[in-house]
Amino acid sequence: MMIQCKNIQKYHGAELVLSDITIDIRAGEKVGLIGRNGCGKTTLFHLLKGNESPDQGQISIRKGARIGFLAQVPTETVNNTVYDELQKSFALPIEWQVRMSELERWMAAEPVHTGNQSDYDQWLQEYGRLQEKFEEAGGYEMDATIDRIASGLGIPVEQYDRLFTSLSGGEKTKVGLATLLLENPDVLLLDEPTNHLDMSAIEWLEQFLLSYMGTIITISHDRYFLDHVVTKVIEIEDGEAISYHSNYSGYQKEKEARLLQQFADYQEQQKKIKKMQESIKQLIDWGNRSNPPNPAFHRRAASMQKALDRIQKLKRPILERKSMDLQLQQEDRSGKQVLMISKLSKSYGNRTLFHNLNETLRYGEATMLLGNNGSGKSTLLKLILDQESPTSGEVTIGSRVSIGYLAQEQTPQGGKQNVLQYFKEEVGMEEGEARGQLARFLFYGSDVFKDVHALSGGEWTRLRFAILMYMMPNLLILDEPTNHLDIDSREALEEALEEFSGTLLAVSHDRYFINRMARKIWVLEQGELHVVAGNFEDYKEERAKLATNHSQGITTNSSIDTKDAGDTKKSSKASDKRNSASSLVSWESQIAKAEDELQQLDHQMLNPEISRNADQLFLLQQERDEIQQQLDTLYEQWMNAE
Repeated sequence: MMIQCKNIQKYHGAELVLSDITIDIRAGEKVGLIGRNGCGKTTLFHLLKGNESPDQGQISIRKGARIGFLAQVPTETVNNTVYDELQKSFALPIEWQVRMSELERWMAAEPVHTGNQSDYDQWLQEYGRLQEKFEEAGGYEMDATIDRIASGLGIPVEQYDRLFTSLSGGEKTKVGLATLLLENPDVLLLDEPTNHLDMSAIEWLEQFLLSYMGTIITISHDRYFLDHVVTKVIEIEDGEAISYHSNYSGYQKEKEARLLQQFADYQEQQKKIKKMQESIKQLIDWGNRSNPPNPAFHRRAASMQKALDRIQKLKRPILERKSMDLQLQQEDRSGKQVLMISKLSKSYGNRTLFHNLNETLRYGEATMLLGNNGSGKSTLLKLILDQESPTSGEVTIGSRVSIGYLAQEQTPQGGKQNVLQYFKEEVGMEEGEARGQLARFLFYGSDVFKDVHALSGGEWTRLRFAILMYMMPNLLILDEPTNHLDIDSREALEEALEEFSGTLLAVSHDRYFINRMARKIWVLEQGELHVVAGNFEDYKEERAKLATNHSQGITTNSSIDTKDAGDTKKSSKASDKRNSASSLVSWESQIAKAEDELQQLDHQMLNPEISRNADQLFLLQQERDEIQQQLDTLYEQWMNAE
């Protein structure tokens, strides 16, 4: 057993957060910890890490087990670069490396010159010991391991020299996650690890965690991630923990069956209690009616009352808990063409984000905008909202279009407004009505007097949805709307959007949300906008087909317009064009082959057996560098030929 918690109780001030937590987690288990926002999941993590102590109960963790914790907001280290942060997990090997370099310098001098053979022998012995420890700790493949993890999570090499404090919240989370994975602890505590990761990074993380040998406990509301990674779900509800030995889909079925059984048991017990109460009442009545009164009836009634008091009363199970009451309606219907993108390009200096985008968003469509971090999704939204100007081309908003925009932003800092004041000011509503509206979004009682800047991510998103609902737009533009929302709130959002008759354009990496909501997918990739009809499963199918074609060396070229003003030119020039086109096809074929080889090498290097073998990893890295160099040359020749 890796972790045991028995009857854990924890207060925050006067508020009881965890009332009776009893869980067992075995070595190597992959556990998903779920529950509503504020139910105490992060508090339990702090107890397991040792940052806090329980007020009651006992926590047992296997002796000598190393625990790594990824917080939602990583701690900052002043003056550290990104690479300094990534190297933290190799602190001891780096110390040994420095000492080994020092010993190498000393031993470079001949014993004759030093005049002390015994010192030389001691240095040699120490160097041998350090070298052995350095090799066991993975010191020789340190740089390759850092590059592998960083690349998988989408941390570019260009970012290594940047100060950690200068990164955005999402970038800091990625670096914190990479640092934790490099530490390779016995127990991984991950708090919302998929927040701020793009889809390719999430998929890479899933594969990494599936092959991870240690114990994993993850707080997550990403239902696809929970389905793919965890084998056990622990739900915290009303301060107690309930375990389900399955992934998220299995948990849903098992929980539904358990609740129905609990409700049936509760009803059966209530019938029994009611029958006993009626019998007690009848016995007392009979005893009182007797002339003279019969004490035997009273004794039987008292005995039955004692039996009733000894019955352990079952709690009435809550079959459906309250979630935010989001009802999205449009004040006025827009025209058929909601959004027209024509020959749209955007560049920052020498860097081109995208070029010549053309697409139309029509009324009633639910479209998801996908792409890796840095592909230009947020920039495209800003162009649509007229918050930035395009380098060329235009975005045209259709007639009678009213936009409701939910940005991916932090709570406002510096202001002293509470939730009620902020909501009243945004929507222009009287206090009584405003409190009623906020209650629909789970802000009850004193919750409305919380400072806005102190709200959690989930609370801030719920407040913004409350404001958005009041605006009644007919075009919803949502940037990562499910981030920080718990599963119940995500499901409430999905149900509201399914009922919404207007138009939806959303940026999201939540695959479950995309699969349920999307009818069309825009993929922003390598500066181009590709369109896939359908949901996430259709997108995966399309991507798998492209990958298969790519691996077989089949390339689908854009149609070439052969008509131009040079039809009257000499036949020799036409021949040159054919030769040029032939060269392009040849280069494209070579590029496809080189990319395929790189992909195969990357898969080999991710293999745990190979990644632990320094010599094999070094050879593979050398081979990869050579192919990458060839690929860069091919790209350059291909671009020049075009």
